[in-house]
Amino acid sequence: MRVLVAEDERMIADAVVAGLRAETMTADVAYTGAAALTLLAAGDYDVLVLDRDLPGVHGDEICRAVAGSVRVLMLTALGGVHDRIAGLALGADDYLPKPFVFAELVARVRALGRRSGPADPPVLRRGDLSLDSAHRQVFRAGRYVPLARKEYGVLAVLLRARGGVVSAEELLEKVWDEQTDPFTNTVRTTMMKLRRKLGEPAVIETVPGVGYRLL
Repeated sequence: MRVLVAEDERMIADAVVAGLRAETMTADVAYTGAAALTLLAAGDYDVLVLDRDLPGVHGDEICRAVAGSVRVLMLTALGGVHDRIAGLALGADDYLPKPFVFAELVARVRALGRRSGPADPPVLRRGDLSLDSAHRQVFRAGRYVPLARKEYGVLAVLLRARGGVVSAEELLEKVWDEQTDPFTNTVRTTMMKLRRKLGEPAVIETVPGVGYRLL
């Protein structure tokens, strides 16, 4: 899941982004309304966590502009009933007043992410590989395979592709954040580690000049 957090209070924004990444989501941050619009125009986000009172371009204006194209969770200190009604009327899909419990924010973001596209089955399978998304566990032929967060994310994208080829650029977009250098070799390095942990026989094929796929 790819999430954009638009929040001008940097401590809150950075904490939310770090927490979402720890939950295996790809998360970017914008501290102003203008920066949020720039990222939204360039990236394919599933969920926007949006503070209403952003500097420059107000959160209400952003919500109006993107409603229908991305799921919007308003996260704001304006928590009265009339404020919530007004936010939902602008096109927001959900509304969470501050202060909030992080676990609830994660649950709401996940729920919105499920609504942004077809839901994954609880367990993704291909051959003797299985990925349990609820518990973030991977097994091969019944053997538990401990994976780092990015390795898990890469495998999940490959499993969702159902044998289709996934480019390195697509992996960067879906598993890493917006700040990642597109010319980095991080995808290749992560793929090497993932292959080693999954063991033999090899299940990930490199398609020269195109990308990767599961056999």
